[in-house]
Formats: sequence, C-alpha cells, structure tokens
Amino acid sequence: MPEMRLIVAGAGGRMGRVLTRLVEESRGAVLVGALEAPGSELLGKDAGVLAGLPENGVKLSADLWTLSEKADGILDFTVPRATIANVAIAAERGLVHVIGTTGLSASDDAVINSVTSRAIVVKSGNMSLGVNLLAALVKRVARALDQSFDIEILEMHHRDKIDAPSGTALMLGQAAAAGRGILLEDHAARGRDGVTGARRSGDIGFASLRGGTAAGDHSVIFAGASERITLSHQAEDRVLFAHGALKAALWAHGKKPGLYTMADVLGLSDF
Repeated sequence: MPEMRLIVAGAGGRMGRVLTRLVEESRGAVLVGALEAPGSELLGKDAGVLAGLPENGVKLSADLWTLSEKADGILDFTVPRATIANVAIAAERGLVHVIGTTGLSASDDAVINSVTSRAIVVKSGNMSLGVNLLAALVKRVARALDQSFDIEILEMHHRDKIDAPSGTALMLGQAAAAGRGILLEDHAARGRDGVTGARRSGDIGFASLRGGTAAGDHSVIFAGASERITLSHQAEDRVLFAHGALKAALWAHGKKPGLYTMADVLGLSDF
C-alpha cells in the first residue's frame, strides 16, 4: 500500500512539532501538509525546520481546503474551535481525521458525530497505547467491585494546560462509569471546596493538579474498607501520544466511515 499522506494540524505548536518529526521519521506515512491558525506568525515557515529536522519544503498554511486536496488524513491535536473548523473540510475531502484535542464540549462532540456517517474519525481523550489499556482495566475493575469502593481520579499536567479535568481523566471516568453501568454526568464530582459534607455514595471524583512540565500523570483509585487499589499511568514524553495517533491513522486508512476510538485501534473494545 502507498504511504499514507498526512497533514499535521497545529504544526507550529509543541505537539504539532512532535507529530511532524514522527511522521517524517516513520515508514508508511509521509507529511504533505502543515496547518496553522490564521494570523499565526509561523505561517510560511518550514515544518521540518520547526520540528528540529532538515528543511522539508512543507510550509505552514492556514488553508486546509488546499492542503487536503492530495492528503489521506489529518492528525489534529489543537483546540476545540480549530478542530471543529477542520471537521467539515476533513469530511468533505474524505480524510481520516484523528482527533486528540481535549476540552471538547457536548455540542462539539455532536458536530463531530454528525459527519461520521460519511467520514472516518478516530477520537480519543488520550492517544497513548498505555492509557487506553489502563482505561480497559479501569472498566473491568469497576465492573468487578461494588459501590462500597469509592472511585477517585487524580491527574497532573504541566502548568500551561488550559482545561481541567484532562480529557484523559474524563476518559477514565467514562470507563469507570461504563463498568458500573451508570452515566458519568450523573455521578461526577469535579470540584470540592469548603464544607462539602460526606462523600456521596456512587460518585466518581476528580482532582486536577497543574505545575512544572509534567506530560501527564493519571491514577484511578478504588478505595474500599481498609484497602485501596490504584491503577496508574505516567507519560514521560509527548512522543507517546504521537506514536498512538500515527498508529490510529494507519489503522483507519481504508476503514468504513464511522466514529472509532483507540480501543478499536488496539482491539480492546470488548475487553
């Protein structure tokens, strides 16, 4: 099969540069476009040079319609507004749209879902292979334990992260809720301050820490009477998310239209 032709969205950002470097160094994929926000001072810059590589001739552009003319997919780790702007064009062009953007609202998700009857979308709050295995384990443990075990999710990210709880924490919360057969939105406890009263039975709690350069640490704690079970994952470098995104794109190339997750990519859907 010919190499998959990929566009990196947000190519001037930290994650975009990591994705650019990985695609350029990979087998099975080739970089054909680098997307950046309109008005960015990086427009026209060489994507390879920005990623710390030799010049590759791929210039940062704000015109996804033109970039996508000869592309097969787009790797999108940007911000919700940018991702939603990319959705319609990616669908119209028939691109595989790998979405690692976090902080998406319910209305954003509805927009994404609206195109999946004709588009191939792989969307995950975390593209790490290890985190997605963790989510599968959380679901199984939550299913095995009764509500005498309280569930708390703790996450830490670098000081510049703008959304909380992280998309990964929410993904883990969804996994725990699915294991218990409940809706996360009915049981999420996302902030505690002051005199809160006793913990409500059945809640899934979230705590968010920010500081330094942490790439992403997540723990799910099952706290019972006289014992605790903790499942954890520590991300040491953003490249692990890029590896997962590239794996997702190559897996989805040629698949039928639909909304897929990393659980589908890794064969964990029925775990």
